[in-house]
Amino acid sequence: MGATENAAASAEADVRVAPAGKEHFAALRAVELAAFETLRRAGAVYGEPAASSDVELQAYLDAGFLVAAFDGAKPVGYAGGTLLEGRLHVGEMDVHPDWQRRGIGRRLMQALLAQAMSRGLCGASLTTDRLAPFNAPFYANLGFRMVEGAAVPERLGQILDSERLKGLDPARRCAMLLDFAG
Repeated sequence: MGATENAAASAEADVRVAPAGKEHFAALRAVELAAFETLRRAGAVYGEPAASSDVELQAYLDAGFLVAAFDGAKPVGYAGGTLLEGRLHVGEMDVHPDWQRRGIGRRLMQALLAQAMSRGLCGASLTTDRLAPFNAPFYANLGFRMVEGAAVPERLGQILDSERLKGLDPARRCAMLLDFAG
């Protein structure tokens, strides 16, 4: 392993994934705003950067699905979700650009999915950008499958509609589902 690979492996090993709390909300929003720029460069978003509100973050916390990747006490990534039709619905997952491409997003998602499985949920859902290589393909590698047309559950369709109203390009957006093995 070269010096760069050693530094990256060491940094990843130092990052711990753990539950996040209300005291982390400002730092989680800062991560999300920084990650917005990565999405902008990929063409997935445009306009003014936006981050989850206290209400949205509190909903993840109340549902018991708010985890962060911590470098010491500082969040460098987070994932949050709610319950939707017997599934974990992943509402947000972001890693600060300085920490991307180190497996942190995968660890965050694995933590959420493990929580959902331990609670007996039937699977997980999310909406994402279908074209950015670090979005839909990333989730597909975790076992999610894209659903389109009549196969999109009604509530996920409503989420896609709300994203369109927020200005996200409907041609780029997709719904994805993951079913847990019984």
